[in-house]
Amino acid sequence: MTIETSSAISVDCAVFGFDGKSLKVLLIKRRYPIDDLSADDLKLPGAMILENETLPEAAERVLEESTGLSNIYLKQTSIFSAPDRVNEKEMEWICKFHGINTRRVVTVGYYALVKLNQGIVNYTHRKGARWVEVDSIRSLIMDHMEILADALSNLQKEITHTPVAFELLPKKFTIFQLQSLFEAISGVKIDNRNFRKKILTSGLIAPSGEYEKNVSHKPAQFYTFNKSVYHKAMKDKFKLNFINNWTY
Repeated sequence: MTIETSSAISVDCAVFGFDGKSLKVLLIKRRYPIDDLSADDLKLPGAMILENETLPEAAERVLEESTGLSNIYLKQTSIFSAPDRVNEKEMEWICKFHGINTRRVVTVGYYALVKLNQGIVNYTHRKGARWVEVDSIRSLIMDHMEILADALSNLQKEITHTPVAFELLPKKFTIFQLQSLFEAISGVKIDNRNFRKKILTSGLIAPSGEYEKNVSHKPAQFYTFNKSVYHKAMKDKFKLNFINNWTY
């Protein structure tokens, strides 16, 4: 019996950013319509891998093309290989857009973390992309909702034992910004006093000596991530699991 194989490999990236209030993800529009497929349908940034590149290189290319950034936090999540993950109409679009001939696409999921600022927003806007609050997304093309959910689940696990959350913050940040970020990622309300006490006693952040300016409330102090304390803590097999005790 002859078994036919006709498949292609792609990468799809959930690019997360934090605007100080909510967790956002970068979405792009389908480039053009095919029959009943709308060009306004939203998707995660992605691409087919080229013959001369590895999976990480393909993901890095997608990120640089969509954000203008390089050397940002990037992590592989899961492989999505369901035979029916791409229907006939979607496959027609993929083959036409990428100039390939295949009947199946296996994709490797990644997530990336971006320090969101106005410059990045302007760049992605010029590219026709948009930053959308994760909680507001109800549908994406193909199985991109599943890829996004998987990426978010991986990020939620990562923040409990690594300093990955600091990849989403500016170099100097307030404790309130840090708490807001953890709440946005975890989807859980955190007790203010408990959070402040535990993050300060952990030594993971250090005061910068600078304060907010031109604010209507008492200026908050800016802090920085203390990498040396974190690396020492990891050698001592310390983990950030006390985050789970910050909630009400």
